[in-house]
Amino acid sequence: MQEVVKKIREKARDYEPDMVKFLRDIIAIPSESCQEKEVVQRIKAEMEKVGFDQVQIDPMGNILGRVGSGSRIIAYDAHIDCVGVGNPDEWQWDPFQGKMEDGVIYGRGACDQKSGMAAMVYAGKVIKDLDLHEDFTLYFVGTVQEEDCDGLCWQYIVREGGLKPEFVVITEPTNLNIYRGQRGRMEMKIITEGISCHGSAPERGVNSIYRMAPIIQGIKELNPRLHEDEFLGRGTVALTHITNETPSLNAIPNQTVSYLDRRLTDGEDKELAISQVREVIENTDSDARIEMLHYNTPSYTGLVYPTEKYYPTWVVPPGHPVIGSATTAFKDLFEREPLVDKWNFSTNGVAIMGLLDIPCLGFGPGNEIYAHTVNDQVPVEDLWQAAAFYAHLPHTV
Repeated sequence: MQEVVKKIREKARDYEPDMVKFLRDIIAIPSESCQEKEVVQRIKAEMEKVGFDQVQIDPMGNILGRVGSGSRIIAYDAHIDCVGVGNPDEWQWDPFQGKMEDGVIYGRGACDQKSGMAAMVYAGKVIKDLDLHEDFTLYFVGTVQEEDCDGLCWQYIVREGGLKPEFVVITEPTNLNIYRGQRGRMEMKIITEGISCHGSAPERGVNSIYRMAPIIQGIKELNPRLHEDEFLGRGTVALTHITNETPSLNAIPNQTVSYLDRRLTDGEDKELAISQVREVIENTDSDARIEMLHYNTPSYTGLVYPTEKYYPTWVVPPGHPVIGSATTAFKDLFEREPLVDKWNFSTNGVAIMGLLDIPCLGFGPGNEIYAHTVNDQVPVEDLWQAAAFYAHLPHTV
C-alpha cells in the first residue's frame, strides 16, 4: 500500500501545474447562482480532456463526471457557483483574474470553492493513470445553486437522477482538515397586520410595526437561551430584515414582515424552532403568524425544483467508518494525525445527510475564513494534497 500511496503523491504533484491552470481558468468565469452555464462547459471540457469514462450534464445543470464502473459508488461534491464580488473597489486585484503570487491563487471562488473542483478533476486523472478504480464507480460532481439554496442540487441528483452513493466527500474548504458536521439552518418570517391611516392621525389606524416591536424584543431574548451542543456549538436566531407595506411614507403601515435566520445545532429541528418562535408570539398576546420561506428560482437551464428553506443539521459520529477511512487516508499520505472538526457555515451536506441520510465527510483545499471575502484565496500546495487525498480515500474504505 505504501508504494501505491507514494505513486499517488507523485502523480498529484506532477499535475499541480495543470490544476493551477484549470483553477485560474474557472475563476476567470463569473458563475453566480443560476448563471453557471459557461463554467460548467469549461469543467466538462477538462473532464473529457483528462479521460473521464463519462461526463454528463443533468437537467438542472449539474455536471457529473464518472470514473470506473465497480460495484461500490462514492461521490465527490464541489459547488461551482459563487457569491457576487460586492463592491469592486474593495478588491486589491481583479476578482476574475485568478492572480497567482507567492504560491497563492486569488480571486472569487478560489477558496469557495472552485479549488475543490480543480482538485477533484485531477484526482480522477490520478485514479485513471494508476488504474485504481476497479472496485469503484466514482462520481465527481460540480453542483449548481448552492449559494442560493444549499443542497437543492443533491435533492435533485438523488431523488430525480437516482444517484445514491455510499458516502459523499464535500470538498468545501477545510484547511485540509477532516470535517464531520455542521449546524443546520432555516429561514422564517413573522407577519403582523395593522390598519393603515394617515400619519397625521395615527389613532385612526393600527400600526403593524408597533405590533411587531415586542416580538422583536422577544426574539432577541430567545437567542441566548437556545440549546448548546458540545461539538457543534449553540443554536442561534437573528432578525435579519424587516419590510413594511404602507401606502406612503406618511401613512401608518398595514403589514410588517420580519425575517429570521435560525441556525440549528445538534438536537434542534424545524418543529422545535417554530414552536419557540410561536411561544414568543404568544407571550406578547399577538395574533402574528409564522411562515417558512420557500425557494423556487429557476436554474440556468430553466428547471424549477421548489423546496422549503429548511436545511437540517448533520453530524457524522466520530467512530463512523467513513471518518475512520478518511483518517487512515490522511495519515497514509501526510504521516501525521488529522484535525477532525466541523464547518461554521452551511454546505450541501444539509441535503445529502440532513435530508437524505447519506453519510458525508468534508475535506477541501483552502481556509473557510476567506470564503465570501475580498481576500478569497487558496494555497497552490493545497491543490495536489487535496487531489491525492481524494484519489487514495476509496482504497481505505
